[in-house]
Amino acid sequence: MFTGMSNSTWGFRSKIAHCQEAHNGYLKRATTEQLLEVFNKYATIEKQGEKYINSVDFLKNYIGILNEPSSDLDSLRLLSGIVDTNKDGLISFAEFQAFESLLSEPDALYKVAFHLFDINGNGEITYDEFVSVIKKTELYLKIPFNLDSQFMKLYFGEKKNRLINYSEFAQFLHDFHEECGTEIFRIFDKSGSGFISANDFQEIMLLSKSHLLTSGVRDNLLPAAGGGQGVHRVSFPYFMAFISLLNNMELVKRIYLNASNENRNREVTKDEFLYSTQVMSQITPLEVDILFTLCHLLHQRAGKIIYNDLQSITPEQYYKEIHNRRIAEIHAVSSPSDRGVFIQVLESLYRFTLGSISGAIGATAVYPIDLVKTRMQNQRAGSFIGELMYRNSFDCFKKVIRHEGIFGLYRGLLPQLIGVAPEKAAKLTVNDLVRDKLRQENGDLSVSSEIIAGACAGFSQVIFTNPLEIVKIRLQVAGEIASTQKLSAITVIKELGFFGLYKGAKACFLRDIPFSAIYFPAYNHVKQAFADEKGYNHPLSLLAAGCIAGVPAASLVTPADVIKTRLQVVARKGQTSYNGLVDCAMKIYNEEGPRAFWKGTGARVFRSSPQFGVTLLSYEILQRLFYVDFGGSRPSGSEKLVSVQGAGDGITPSNPDHIGGYHAVLPILEGIESKFGLVFPKIKSEK
Repeated sequence: MFTGMSNSTWGFRSKIAHCQEAHNGYLKRATTEQLLEVFNKYATIEKQGEKYINSVDFLKNYIGILNEPSSDLDSLRLLSGIVDTNKDGLISFAEFQAFESLLSEPDALYKVAFHLFDINGNGEITYDEFVSVIKKTELYLKIPFNLDSQFMKLYFGEKKNRLINYSEFAQFLHDFHEECGTEIFRIFDKSGSGFISANDFQEIMLLSKSHLLTSGVRDNLLPAAGGGQGVHRVSFPYFMAFISLLNNMELVKRIYLNASNENRNREVTKDEFLYSTQVMSQITPLEVDILFTLCHLLHQRAGKIIYNDLQSITPEQYYKEIHNRRIAEIHAVSSPSDRGVFIQVLESLYRFTLGSISGAIGATAVYPIDLVKTRMQNQRAGSFIGELMYRNSFDCFKKVIRHEGIFGLYRGLLPQLIGVAPEKAAKLTVNDLVRDKLRQENGDLSVSSEIIAGACAGFSQVIFTNPLEIVKIRLQVAGEIASTQKLSAITVIKELGFFGLYKGAKACFLRDIPFSAIYFPAYNHVKQAFADEKGYNHPLSLLAAGCIAGVPAASLVTPADVIKTRLQVVARKGQTSYNGLVDCAMKIYNEEGPRAFWKGTGARVFRSSPQFGVTLLSYEILQRLFYVDFGGSRPSGSEKLVSVQGAGDGITPSNPDHIGGYHAVLPILEGIESKFGLVFPKIKSEK
């Protein structure tokens, strides 16, 4: 909030704070040695053998706020007083360490605000101290509201000589925040009618409650005035309900999830929502009316809402974020509006690379099952061999180890690993790309769009992978017959030729398009169901979602997989040969019956289900570890957020010297504005 130089906000209205090191929901403290190393780096003043950081330089150079030459000096001195408890303009190591400890507290936002007003540092706040700080805020400078009101006397006493301690101050600041809105309403309601104009309503919200307004709400203040009915005046109850709703959007989300049985995509009617409010909370019917009005204005929903509607109304929250430790973190763009064609190409390459690695991991994990599946599917009736080679999948597994050794289970792995690079990478990248293109402005993605994205992913992979698939299968079945000639991938490629490498491609399309069209929508919906109440997916839930989604996808397309296998494997002497997809299907049905189409279903499910589970798990974990922000969509459930008392915007700490509690210093200072509306001038006065 402080680094931006806008006259109306501190900036950084678009991102949630990333507090990277966490422990039990709160920031992990830095060691004394770590803090001392950082302190000495910024300590430029030495007195009587002790090092100090100039308090103004501390904010500008270390924290990174108000660092322009034109920054307001009064604001700098006021904010530096939060750390400079001795009020001597210098920050000692003891003060530096104490502030880091304060920032690690669960109620850090309120404590920092308390230190802001505790000018003399005695642990209590006087009326004069509070007034001297509040008069420096931009809101008071624009609208000098009454600081001698009955409300102030209730807290500081009739003679204003009562001292307020920290616990009382936390409640006072919360109540004062609400009282400001009421006082400003009285100022605009000059006639005392209990009504203000729609334009006055908009002006009040922009002046005193701008921190509660998302861009969508801000743009629709006038249409929302009077309940969206074209009424040109706003009553006091409506004004209070509007503010109360925005203050309680996290509670509103929980009410929605209760009404929708945790389904974030289910449309909830006003009646269903009202019933849920009676069960869970004290959200009033008027607040519900305003909620549905805003959702309709923003997303044109008539009487129904979904979770994404609430996200677009919810003020950005102050969060401490717990996520996987990141090996790398790169921000390719500063905001989504900066996404150009080149950035989008880089994003696709990033996804392609991670998809290749993920596919290799998944394929290696389940390759022995894939080999057994292939041999079982290729086992044919009518062979010159007097009896079936394998009784079942387990028998096949044992015989491979007995006759070919443990490495026999990995025959053809090398071309498979080469193949999964374009296969899984193309599939994952195209699925993500098409999903992004079909996603609506409010973030919604219909089931039909998910199916289309999955089908496109399946189509794309066949183009790249059919040649490698046929080579893999030829090598997998090579060990069934003893031969003096060692079969290699190069030998198979020379034998088949270019067009031969695409033998069975139609069957591949028949298998892979419906597989992906089933798998990806199923995965995303199961993943959402397994997410916690804040939408975070633990790695185990990702693995479970990937495995579960693979069961229907793999089993339902087994007939196409059997046909593909028969077309791609060379028929030995005495075995039936096939001339195309339809001919293959008819001969299998006539010679072996309908059950033959489901040969290897168990092995296929046991192979595909865990393979895609491991692949999708690897893909999402890699995106968490190697975080690159291209301004586009991220996998849902990537970040675990622990809400802390307070609301506000946040930014990713860009200074690597922000360690321990200092990871939270920017979002906490941001929260002073966003939670309490305490906006101080950033540009020094021209007077």
